[in-house]
Amino acid sequence: MIRIVQLRDKCIGCNACVEAAHTRWRISRKDGKSVLIGAVKNKNVHSVIVGDDELIENMQALRNCPTRVIQIIKLK
Repeated sequence: MIRIVQLRDKCIGCNACVEAAHTRWRISRKDGKSVLIGAVKNKNVHSVIVGDDELIENMQALRNCPTRVIQIIKLK
């Protein structure tokens, strides 16, 4: 299992995460920033726990993000 974390207020809406992992990310029509699909919001930090099968594509999203607002934490 992994936890994907997004610091959404710093997102610039470049779409790099969506291109890498379109099943987990989308761009909001309201503000143009990326949305972490299925995430729980705590202030401006959004996070979701997913299976290891999503690790590779979300690691690519993390690497592609120019503002470094994505974190991936491996859970035990």
